[in-house]
Amino acid sequence: MLIHVPADRQKIYGISILRDNWVHIPGYGASKINASLEVGGTPLVVRTVESLLGTHIDHTVMLDFNGFKTLTDGLGGIDVNVTFPFTASFETHHVFPAGVNHLDGQAALEFVRERYSFVDGDYQRVRNQQTFLRALLVKLSGGVQTPAGVLGLVNFAVNDLTVDQGFDPASVAILAYGLRTVDPGASVFFTLPTAGTGTSPDGQSIVLPDYAGIAEVAAALRDGTLPEYAVAHGY
Repeated sequence: MLIHVPADRQKIYGISILRDNWVHIPGYGASKINASLEVGGTPLVVRTVESLLGTHIDHTVMLDFNGFKTLTDGLGGIDVNVTFPFTASFETHHVFPAGVNHLDGQAALEFVRERYSFVDGDYQRVRNQQTFLRALLVKLSGGVQTPAGVLGLVNFAVNDLTVDQGFDPASVAILAYGLRTVDPGASVFFTLPTAGTGTSPDGQSIVLPDYAGIAEVAAALRDGTLPEYAVAHGY
């Protein structure tokens, strides 16, 4: 997910990129976009997304599953509104009824990872991930009010957090503290446009990029017109 944080810190924009998008990976060739992590680590993920969207990425943050659970539990859990009830297909098989669910770390991990319960698979999964991040913003804006408090949470999971050079846990905490003024209701999350699904030349099930739609997103990022783009597309 690409996160754009405007300078005024009043809202954030989250752009989910489906992992099966069949794109050009610099120096590697055509493949699913998530292959960039496998063959070149985080730096190649950055180069691939930058190439796809024509934008510069300042920082990267990657949290493993244990860290995800640790941070969620450290916040006292997260409340999410489940609009599509389901039961997770793995681990504890957590049941997610419709309505507001209070999730601890394990349940939250199953919430953001599940895809087999949905007809549209990864599309609903990224919508759930967006729901989780919006709920995380609610928690940050309402419950974590000091830099020390946020730094304590980050340090709690520091062994599970991977960041780019020069972006240490303290920097992550400073950014998170800065987001306490974000209005979660005004923040915008959407999925990078796709042109449906298909099959790659080597027989893999893939997502086809909508390059015209992607070009619109790239232009909005470049020109600082994401607010106008979001309104025009009903986000």
